[in-house]
Amino acid sequence: MYESSILYIAIAITAVVAIALGFLIGKLTAGKKSQQEKEIAEKEAAKIIESAKKEADSLKRDKLLEAKEQMIQQKAEHEKDMSSRTRGLEQKEQSYKQKEQSLNQKIENATRKETENDTIRENMNRQLELVQTRKAELDKSHEEHVRKLEGIAKLTAVEAKQQLIESLKDAAKAEALRYEKEIIDETKVRANKEAKKVIINTIQRTAAEHAIENTVSVFHIESDDIKGQIIGREGRNIKALEAATGVEIIVDDTPEAIVISGFDPVRREIARLSLQRLVADGRIHPARIEEIVEKTKKQLEDQIMEIGERTIIELGIHGMQRELVRMVGRMRFRSSYGQNLLQHSKEVANLCAVMASELGINPKMAKRAGLLHDIGKVPDKETELSHALLGAKIAEEFGESPAIVNAIGAHHDEMEMQYVISPIIQACDSISGARPGARREMMESYLKRLKDLEALAMGYEGVEKAYAIQAGRELRVIVEADKIQDKQAEELSFTMAQKIQNEMTYPGQIKVTVIREKRAVNFAR
Repeated sequence: MYESSILYIAIAITAVVAIALGFLIGKLTAGKKSQQEKEIAEKEAAKIIESAKKEADSLKRDKLLEAKEQMIQQKAEHEKDMSSRTRGLEQKEQSYKQKEQSLNQKIENATRKETENDTIRENMNRQLELVQTRKAELDKSHEEHVRKLEGIAKLTAVEAKQQLIESLKDAAKAEALRYEKEIIDETKVRANKEAKKVIINTIQRTAAEHAIENTVSVFHIESDDIKGQIIGREGRNIKALEAATGVEIIVDDTPEAIVISGFDPVRREIARLSLQRLVADGRIHPARIEEIVEKTKKQLEDQIMEIGERTIIELGIHGMQRELVRMVGRMRFRSSYGQNLLQHSKEVANLCAVMASELGINPKMAKRAGLLHDIGKVPDKETELSHALLGAKIAEEFGESPAIVNAIGAHHDEMEMQYVISPIIQACDSISGARPGARREMMESYLKRLKDLEALAMGYEGVEKAYAIQAGRELRVIVEADKIQDKQAEELSFTMAQKIQNEMTYPGQIKVTVIREKRAVNFAR
């Protein structure tokens, strides 16, 4: 096939050369050349054709040789490839033979092991039958032995077993109780040591200032001439100030000082600020006094809010309702057994945070509960609930978490403790109150007696205000002139005095003063 294609190529080349020569001869004849030239050209053309044939034959031989060489090379490569494949097949065949031999060996081993296992199984079955036979003999012997023992002990095997179990139970219980008692005692000792460490560490890390609240405030003046202006004609100014603020103003021979007496710190602060404004203004008369007192009350409310906000910022407490913040500010003007309530609550908050951190509890929640634990001592309205339960109710109303509500209500054991934080608040409250010099127990009972005295007076219809002054030796009652007449005022004073005498316990005597004042106010527009 390859040789034929080469031959066709040589013939094609010869034809092309002949056509070219014919074209050349035609051109020569076209030029009207002589016959001689034509003959010469024919000879030359014959020579050229002869030369072309020779070249074609030579080219044909070369191509044939080249084709034969390529065929030989391809044949050698093919034989080499076939030899490589044959060797690969032989290797695979050898590998398959080895695997087959290995599998045959494994099959023989498995067959041999199975035969051995059958032999072992037969031996085991024979031994099992022997063991069962011997067990049956032993059971029979045991039953005979038990029957003999039952006859000797006059007890059945079940009864003897039950008695043995009961005796072992009692011994085990006694041993367990002994171990339990030892563990409990050891745990108590260890817990007491750890608790003391935590409490001592907490107390040492929390410094507190102790400021005992008094029932008097001193207002300093520049000269004693101002005392006359404060007293007013026939004492009307001082009477108006006492009626408006609910405190007792003591003007005596003390140089450059006026004493403001009252058990309520808020009232004393209102009286002090009002006096300060009146003295600075210079216009001191009953109408001006009432105006200044009303303005001072509003100013004090703003100051209370500011104190509350400053306190929660200082302690790092966030997200508290504004009404609770206001109550925190009101603590500044309340006392607990003579101890300032705000200082006490801040101290408890810091103690709780430190103790909670030592015990791995959330210190922020503990600090929040510590600050609010006595919030029930500053309510806007008096209730019959104790301050712990009232504080828990207030905290719940303003969205505090159940853990904080429970800690507030349970810090005097009036509510069951349901969270770990509750005993921490109780312990820190006791630590704060137990510091030497922090409280005066008699102060609290004294203040309670004065509050009860005012509450008794406010229980009567037509009473507008009631103030216990002069350390509770006088009850000053201001009634509404439209509802109470002069004669009724006298009867009211007598009735109150009788009720105080019958229901309350107090030293000395209490003076009941009922004040009825008629005022007519109109405006010219």
